[in-house]
Amino acid sequence: MHNYELNENVVYSEIVSKLRHAGSVFAEDEARLLISSAPTSQQLAAWVERRIAGVPVEYLIGWVEFCGLRIQVDPGVFVPRYRTEFLARQAAALVQPGAVVVDMCCGSGAIGAVVASASERIELHAVDIDPVAVRCARRNIQSVSSFVYEGDLYAPLPDELRGRVHVLIANAPYVPTEAVKLLPQEAREHESLVALDGGSDGLDVLRKIAAAAPSWLARNGCLLIETSERQAPLAAELLAQYGLRSTMVRSEEEDATVIIGTRADRMNGRDDL
Repeated sequence: MHNYELNENVVYSEIVSKLRHAGSVFAEDEARLLISSAPTSQQLAAWVERRIAGVPVEYLIGWVEFCGLRIQVDPGVFVPRYRTEFLARQAAALVQPGAVVVDMCCGSGAIGAVVASASERIELHAVDIDPVAVRCARRNIQSVSSFVYEGDLYAPLPDELRGRVHVLIANAPYVPTEAVKLLPQEAREHESLVALDGGSDGLDVLRKIAAAAPSWLARNGCLLIETSERQAPLAAELLAQYGLRSTMVRSEEEDATVIIGTRADRMNGRDDL
């Protein structure tokens, strides 16, 4: 057992050194989080050893900051990435008061929680296939008129939502199967594979989402997806294939790429407005 009952600066320096030696690229930030969250010096020592062993720091402290919110994350649940804050902000900007919003592949419910906190009187529906993620999302999404379902994509959604969804957000897995082995060890070994593996080209889940999106979206409703910059052109073509007008938005600072597909109603070759 390490003795962390020392001067705070000494404790911080020692933990940073240990985390750096273990390969952490955010050793300083992680050390601060562990020190500020640990209830006792014994717990801090245990957490440091588990972090060195590869356990994500978010699982140790039980939460992650996302768009200024403290989102609870349980072991095994996909940890919301910094880059995904860009997707959440893009979605929140499109949501009008009274809108119907669906957070598909919601994971911890981080995006839905952000949109609900930034919007007025919305009806929020969140879905994930992982029961552990669903339990986590139900704790994070507690706004009025919010519902969290366990199931595969659209399957658990109430049929009455067809044609009524104004904003459909899908942070679906988009890592190609062969590239999963290249992910950081902590992701490969601790996060659910179903939240990471997007199939041979990374777009398998997106194809299913895009194919059904027009029947769920309201007129001029939008589907927003996160993808890699490299995959973006193919993802945009995919949305167009299913009748969605696509626009790509990019944040270099966050290394984030979002495709926004708008339902295009056409009649006799003209927009049906």
